[in-house]
Amino acid sequence: MISKANRLNSVKEYYFSTKLREVRALAQQGKPIINLGIGSPDLSPPEEVIRAMKDADVHSYQSYQGIPELRQAVSEFYGSHYGVSLDPERQVLPLMGSKEGILHISMAFLNPGDQVLLPDPGYPTYASVTNLVEAIPLSYRLQEENNWWPDFEELERMDLEKVKLMWVNYPHMPTGSNGARPLFEKLIEFGSKHDILIVNDNPYSFILNEQPMSILSVPGAKEVAIELNSLSKTFNMAGWRVGMVVGNEEYLKVVLQVKSNMDSGMFYGIQMGAAKAMRLPRSWFEKTNAIYEQRRKIVWDICDMLGLKFDRDSSGLFVWARIPSGRESEEFCDEILYDHDVFVTPGTVFGKQGAGYVRFSLCVPDEEIREVQKRLSKMS
Repeated sequence: MISKANRLNSVKEYYFSTKLREVRALAQQGKPIINLGIGSPDLSPPEEVIRAMKDADVHSYQSYQGIPELRQAVSEFYGSHYGVSLDPERQVLPLMGSKEGILHISMAFLNPGDQVLLPDPGYPTYASVTNLVEAIPLSYRLQEENNWWPDFEELERMDLEKVKLMWVNYPHMPTGSNGARPLFEKLIEFGSKHDILIVNDNPYSFILNEQPMSILSVPGAKEVAIELNSLSKTFNMAGWRVGMVVGNEEYLKVVLQVKSNMDSGMFYGIQMGAAKAMRLPRSWFEKTNAIYEQRRKIVWDICDMLGLKFDRDSSGLFVWARIPSGRESEEFCDEILYDHDVFVTPGTVFGKQGAGYVRFSLCVPDEEIREVQKRLSKMS
């Protein structure tokens, strides 16, 4: 066998890829595993969206820039929900999922040796992709006492000369911390001052969140920031692989240079379904959030039962909880898995600042979460 590329020496297989093999192996042994670790929506996409996909009957290659109907729908969505004006021809670029967009953006702007600011805790793919393109990851700390927002005084003390890009993610995964206009204003000011491209990854803004925001709503943001978004969580379309990057035309042109060499366009039916989803009334979000809210209440009860601390004002598909002092995240999660057949995610998957925390997913029916509550009552 020929040797693997050097770039893989600094990249491990994704945690959930390896851990889920272990979980599946336990299930195959007859263990009644309940998985509260993964943020893959179990609810169905809207019926109107499924019909729109089925009614599409085009099987040819599609535009690398997405069909006009989808770009227009994204523009309307941003205007009505975020108050952001986007030119559908020049400021919207559909993607086969926002995770793929992380790679596209990194390949478009980063050279070997460039430095990238990554949130800790944060989505592990930011670091993996940074390493894959042979750039240098620089973690910036997020802490509970600062609402999991960046400490800008700490950032200013860093050597930022070689930093070219900064990943941010609000509402934040895994903590559920919400963004706010003052935070976005500081990020835009910081990016402008240091000539750093700010990329906000924004797939959770409609999940248990009454005030969806886009970083592009801040004056001057389009000069220094772009935003990723996705239909995976909001519309239960994770497996469809459809998202978008929006913002300044010149930035999107550079991303398109990469994207057009990596795929041959998204399936027409998926694009038509996505366009339909983005025009759904607000009642869709209300209905979906009512389900998640009920599930979250049960998870909160579980956390109270186990003596875990959490933020009731958080958003997103997860509950981020601090475990009792003296316990380690991995050891705590393994006890739950091996003694009670429940999989939850240790906070250290998301960085050093995740030590002492665990993450519960809300992507499981009520009855299964209540079964988890029953099983874990033996721990309290």
